[in-house]
Amino acid sequence: MQSIFYYNTEIGKIGIEENGAAITKIFFINEDLQEDISEKSETELIKEAIRQLNEYFQGKRNVFDLPLEPKGTEFQKRVWNALKEIPFGETKSYGDIAKIIGNEKAARAVGMANNKNPIPIIIPCHRVIGSNGKLIGYAGGLDIKEKLLKIEKNYNK
Repeated sequence: MQSIFYYNTEIGKIGIEENGAAITKIFFINEDLQEDISEKSETELIKEAIRQLNEYFQGKRNVFDLPLEPKGTEFQKRVWNALKEIPFGETKSYGDIAKIIGNEKAARAVGMANNKNPIPIIIPCHRVIGSNGKLIGYAGGLDIKEKLLKIEKNYNK
């Protein structure tokens, strides 16, 4: 059974979902809450996830240590694994990620996979920017993407 719990955070209201073994989704309040398939329950794993997220928001954590099970295609999972390798406080372009996964012409497909990331922040899709250095696209909105990058810039010293 999926469990889900909602929290007010420094970046707004989020939901954290897990399947009994791993975190499966983190979403911003502007996304579909899927309450029909999830039990509202603050499990130990969800409590640990919000603890680590709060440490991240406060600049006390730059690496997450949680079991993750994002659902997606093999290509999406390759992209998401590459995102996890972007160091705290750094950014990469969609083209950079395409090169990292061995398909340098797949920048647009990387962008689509980035957009489908079910576990933002922990799988740091906010660290991917346009090749011109501009912030483009983020499920939580560009204002949240900007806040996350600012957190990392301020604490990456």
